[in-house]
Amino acid sequence: MQKLLFPLLLLSFISSFAQIDSLVVPDKKPTEQNIWQRFTYDGLTAYQGIKYSYSRPFHWQKDDFVKLGAFVGSEFIIYSMDTNINRYFSEQDEDAPQALKQIGWYSGSPQNTYMAMGAVYLTGLVTNNQKIRRTGVLMITSASAAGLLQTVTKTVVGRARPKEGLGKHEFEFFSDKAGFHSFPSGHSILTFTLAHALAKQFDSWWVKGGIYGFGLIAPVSRLWDGAHWATDVTTGIVLSIVTVDAVDRFLNAEEKYDVPGKKPKNVTWHFKAGLGTVGFVGVF
Repeated sequence: MQKLLFPLLLLSFISSFAQIDSLVVPDKKPTEQNIWQRFTYDGLTAYQGIKYSYSRPFHWQKDDFVKLGAFVGSEFIIYSMDTNINRYFSEQDEDAPQALKQIGWYSGSPQNTYMAMGAVYLTGLVTNNQKIRRTGVLMITSASAAGLLQTVTKTVVGRARPKEGLGKHEFEFFSDKAGFHSFPSGHSILTFTLAHALAKQFDSWWVKGGIYGFGLIAPVSRLWDGAHWATDVTTGIVLSIVTVDAVDRFLNAEEKYDVPGKKPKNVTWHFKAGLGTVGFVGVF
């Protein structure tokens, strides 16, 4: 319930800006607005960004459907290995670094993730730093869009968690039981959404690598804990990447913020799955 509460409250709050007209949000550049105008401008922008991200499948081209097919195919491969992967990580659980497990749990909790994203946004709002402010909007918008989608999906799919001991094939559709809310991984979505949105703001691949490494702690820790299958985690990560990229494109296309300088090159993520190997490849 807690995982549902944060995205719903945020989405409800953001959607209240949908009816704000030009009298409240004047036709000014973001740098010329006062703090209340900036705040309402950002709320409306977030609402528009969520709508944009949800509408993307209706605008997909042939290449997008090819990517979807590749993703589904990769997930089937990972699904075939779910039991073995779960066994491997379960055997590591006792020897896994407790510090990393704690970091993974707390960093993926909705209240902590939204506090971190909120801190970034408020810093940009108060100082009127366009890049920081835009980053905060990107984070909160993406997390709310992906978070609400994963919450609904968890209930509809009703997949049993590994720790239930029922196996990877067990589903209870429209279940309200926490033990049947495995697919996809909410911790993975929140932490990797934050990491991907933040990594986009830096040019250094060393910095990007460190941020992505931190973003992977929560997904791995959920595998150690037996809270999710590998397919739950990979789906969560991909959903994060797709959502952040969609919202980022919207902010760029609409020129919502006056961010000077050349946009940093993005990382294009691809699945690589085969006999004995599975993972993500980032193409710079």
